[in-house]
Amino acid sequence: MPLRILVIAAFAVAPLAAEAQSYRCVGKDGKRYYGSIVPPECAGRPVEQLSPQGLVIKRIDPEGSEKERKAKEAEATAKREQETAAKEAERRNRALLATYTSVEDVDAARARAIADNKKALAQIEERIAATRKRQTGYEKELEFYTGKNKPPAKLLEDIQAVQLELKEQQASYESKKKEVDAINQKYDEDKKRYSELTKKR
Repeated sequence: MPLRILVIAAFAVAPLAAEAQSYRCVGKDGKRYYGSIVPPECAGRPVEQLSPQGLVIKRIDPEGSEKERKAKEAEATAKREQETAAKEAERRNRALLATYTSVEDVDAARARAIADNKKALAQIEERIAATRKRQTGYEKELEFYTGKNKPPAKLLEDIQAVQLELKEQQASYESKKKEVDAINQKYDEDKKRYSELTKKR
């Protein structure tokens, strides 16, 4: 082979040899493993990438990479949640400004909500009074059978039904009473946010 061709071939192979790298790790058994590619024994283990001169040029830590990946995912998730919360806050602010034209409007809306609540309470009180009246009637009818004949099954069913009805109505009344605090809290927050938003404009 001519000398010129040999020289060219040598220069062509030299870069490949310079780029040749290997990997090593300590396996689970405590032994060192080497290879031109990552040895199977290195799976899931910290790996060192070596230069042709045997110097460490890079360390690969699968566990560290996994932690980094999870940290990035958590950061991305938190960012998405913050963006969603910011958009929701902006939507609520626009809705608030579209609903009220002044602080007085907020107070007026509160007054209407409380008035509606009181009206609903009055209606429940009327139903409770009517139910108690029916209950009293059934109890008097039951007294008629005391010490005599066995009361009709229908009467016993009516007494049981009216007791259940009364219990449900009383629960509804208590629930409606508690709404007053929620109403005041809502409009307190609306009033505060409206004031803050209009001051910035």
